[in-house]
Amino acid sequence: MANRKKKGRDISGILILDKPLNISSNRAVQIIKRLYGAKKVGHTGSLDPLASGVLPICLGHGTKVSQYLLASDKTYQFTMRLGQTTETGDVEGNVVLERKVPDITDSQLLVLLEEFTGDIQQVPPMYSALKHNGQRLYKLARSGQVVDRPARAVTIKSLVLLSKEADSLTLEVCCTKGTYVRTLAEDLGEKLGCGAHVTFLRRIKTGPFGLEESVTIEQLESLKGDWLGLDKQLNSLDLALQEYPEVSCSAEDVSNLCFGRQVQMNELDQHSLIRLNDTNGVIFGLGKWCEGNYLAPVRIFA
Repeated sequence: MANRKKKGRDISGILILDKPLNISSNRAVQIIKRLYGAKKVGHTGSLDPLASGVLPICLGHGTKVSQYLLASDKTYQFTMRLGQTTETGDVEGNVVLERKVPDITDSQLLVLLEEFTGDIQQVPPMYSALKHNGQRLYKLARSGQVVDRPARAVTIKSLVLLSKEADSLTLEVCCTKGTYVRTLAEDLGEKLGCGAHVTFLRRIKTGPFGLEESVTIEQLESLKGDWLGLDKQLNSLDLALQEYPEVSCSAEDVSNLCFGRQVQMNELDQHSLIRLNDTNGVIFGLGKWCEGNYLAPVRIFA
C-alpha cells in the first residue's frame, strides 16, 4: 500500500509559546498544528499542565533541531509551600505529611541555596514520565506502587531567592536537562526539616529563548487564517543553535554535503557540531569537524 501523504502546510520554524496553565504540552502542540495548518509539529521538552511559560514548538524542519533545544539549560521561577509534603511534590497531590515550619533566617537560606548549587544528585519522582520495566512511573504511582529509582546527576547553574513569606519561598533556578523542580523543592524542604511542595512553576527561559520572544495562544488565535501574520511569529532554525560555530559553504559544498559527502575546508573549527550556511547565509544543516580539516554532514534540514 502506498504511503499516505501528510496534509498541511510545508512550513518550518520555531515558535516560542507562552504555554498557559491547565493544558498539556501535547495539547498545546495540537492547537499550534491546527492554527498553522502545518504538516509536522513537535515540542522540545514538556511542561506539566500545572506549569506555564516558555515552550518552544518546532514546525517542519524545525523538528530536526528539537533535540538540541531539549538538551539546553532551562530557567524556572517557582514557589514552594513549606510545612506540607504531597504525593506528587506539587499541589495536584494529596498532603501526606504536615510539619511545623521553623524560623529561617536569610543567612541560613543563602547557605542552603549554595549547598544545592552546582553538581547534585536527584532521585526522580514517582510521578514522572520516566519508565521502569517498560511502564511509566506515574502509572505505577497511581496504582499505589513505589519502585527504586537510581539517583541522577544534574547541575544547578544558579539558585536565587526572590522572596520569602512565613510559609513559602519563591526562587529562580537555572538548571541542566533532566532536573525536576518538584524534587528540588522537596529536597530543600527536607533540609529545612519541614518538607515542601511546589505551588507555582513558570519556565522563563529555554536555551536562547525567553518570555520576551514568546506569544500566547490568544495572540495566535487572533491571527487565525492570516498565514503571513502567523508565519511572522516563527523564529529561524539557526537561533536555536547559536552556541555552535558556523561556516559558509559554496554551492558545490552545499551539494556535496547534502549528498552525504565530506568536503575539505581551511581554518575549520574543530567542533562536534557546526552550523552549515548556504551562499545566502541560510542554515541548511549541521556538520562536524573530521581529521584533515574535513567537514562532514551530521544533519541536513532541507
